[in-house]
Amino acid sequence: MSVPQLLADRLALPAIGAPMFIISQPDLVIEQCRAGIVGSFPALNARPSGVLEQWLQRLSVELTDRDAPFAVNLIVHKSNGRLQEDLALCVRYKVPIVITSLGANTEVFDAIHAYGGIILHDVINNTFAQKAVQKGADGLIAVASGAGGHAGRLSPFALIAEIREWWDGPLVLSGAIATGSAMLAAQAMGADLAYLGSIFIATNEANAASEYKQMVVNSSAEDIVYSDLFTGIHANYLKPSIRQAGLDPDNLPLGDPSRMDLVGHGDGAKAWRDIWGCGQGIGTVKEILPAAERIRRLGEEYRAAMARLG
Repeated sequence: MSVPQLLADRLALPAIGAPMFIISQPDLVIEQCRAGIVGSFPALNARPSGVLEQWLQRLSVELTDRDAPFAVNLIVHKSNGRLQEDLALCVRYKVPIVITSLGANTEVFDAIHAYGGIILHDVINNTFAQKAVQKGADGLIAVASGAGGHAGRLSPFALIAEIREWWDGPLVLSGAIATGSAMLAAQAMGADLAYLGSIFIATNEANAASEYKQMVVNSSAEDIVYSDLFTGIHANYLKPSIRQAGLDPDNLPLGDPSRMDLVGHGDGAKAWRDIWGCGQGIGTVKEILPAAERIRRLGEEYRAAMARLG
């Protein structure tokens, strides 16, 4: 297995803070990077579009070579009318890591590679993983069952094992990882890095409503439902937020893929803005903390897990 030198040299923990729609913004990303993990955000969180350049300017100034690198997530799906504009800014500011989702695009990969950037592409199965590598992805993010957002259906044990049969490059695991011991388990399974998102919802720096943060603290894996109703693609959501919207989370209708809204601009995004995404790993989240403190505790748990294994 090989991790790019950029990651090997500058990470205090083998982890990436996953990009979360609405929630991940510069305040959170900066704290994640300063604490020694990759911080990331979706480009589409910067609205209107001109805000993205302001964010990239700020990150370029406030983060140094002593911090972990940051990443920008690009939605490559055709519904993203901002893709070319956002890609051009990533190139202009030489974003060190670009996470691509919902489409492996050679032109996007080539543009990032032209200045030496690293491409991590998220996949939910082995077939998509092979296609992404064939098109030029430098690394893969295996999105297994239990992950927040647009999660896959496969067990992480199965998904990692199948990918590792042919891929010895950088591999990140996503799916209900919320503790330092789970991070170590991801490495034992064959991943290089762990992908953690939902535990950062309940942090001071997250751009989430206070009710959302508290709901994460109050919930557990049993409070997560997997549905395609809200965006046309299956994702994990907090059941209490669905109930608050007047729906029965245990009896949701099927979604309509033809009305897919993956970038959050359509009427569906407005109708479901208070349906809150979350992964299954939140049972260990007991309080709202500064992001740096959450990462410090993850480090303690990670080292304690290594010690238990001798």
